[in-house]
Amino acid sequence: MQSILSSWFVTGMVKATSDMWLKGWDERNGGNISLRVDAADVEPYRNDFYAEPRCEELTQPAKELAGCWFLVTGSGKFFRNVQIDPAANLVLLRITDDGMAYHIHWGLSEGGLPTSELAAHLQSHAVRKQLSGDRDRVIMHCHATNLIALTYVLPLNAASFTRKLWEGSTECLVVFPNGIGIVPWMVPGTDGIGSATAEQMKSHSLVLWPHHGVFGTGPDLDEAFGLIDTAEKSSQVLVKVLSMGGMKQTITTEQLIALGKRFGVTPMAEALNA
Repeated sequence: MQSILSSWFVTGMVKATSDMWLKGWDERNGGNISLRVDAADVEPYRNDFYAEPRCEELTQPAKELAGCWFLVTGSGKFFRNVQIDPAANLVLLRITDDGMAYHIHWGLSEGGLPTSELAAHLQSHAVRKQLSGDRDRVIMHCHATNLIALTYVLPLNAASFTRKLWEGSTECLVVFPNGIGIVPWMVPGTDGIGSATAEQMKSHSLVLWPHHGVFGTGPDLDEAFGLIDTAEKSSQVLVKVLSMGGMKQTITTEQLIALGKRFGVTPMAEALNA
């Protein structure tokens, strides 16, 4: 049997965490990722599993995800170190059949737990799994610099914030036509922020945590990364524009509507009217 270190999901997670650290989005132990995989994906690597997997209770039931497998970044682990030692910084876990706990089957070789935002991840996974017809498999959280910066100067209103991002880069409306959701500032690592994020995930693939970071979702690691990268690029443009005195011209409502028609997407109505 092959080593789990050569599996598509571990190598993919190594690349994603490395790319995010190089972008400057995940300082120290900032940021976390979870990837839902199928039992068939992990089956070839059972020889690498722990003989007696450790069981940990969930802070909130995840019955909609009972029996699901996840590859998750570890709590307190640095993204820059995942490429050096994936087994110490990642964890492969399975939600129990009753959805009340999880077993650690591989990873965290030096001890520890999955990300402290595990509850937020699982709540969002449950929403996106149902909403996308099982298509969305990744939840990605990071501290995208320019997106965070904008939360200090733009109104924290989903419609107007989305409109600014759409105007900052032509591709944004095509990549996230459903806009960006926003939750109030909340203490991270709590069930409360997880519930608020999951509620926004019912309508948006991007959710902003003001003065903190962003949550993104997608069917795979590349799509989730690309989603956040696109919003962050627009934010970088907007930060520069604001520093130069603000917009003198921009993409109009009519042009945004035409863009949506050309690429077959339905823009968030509230953002068009913002």
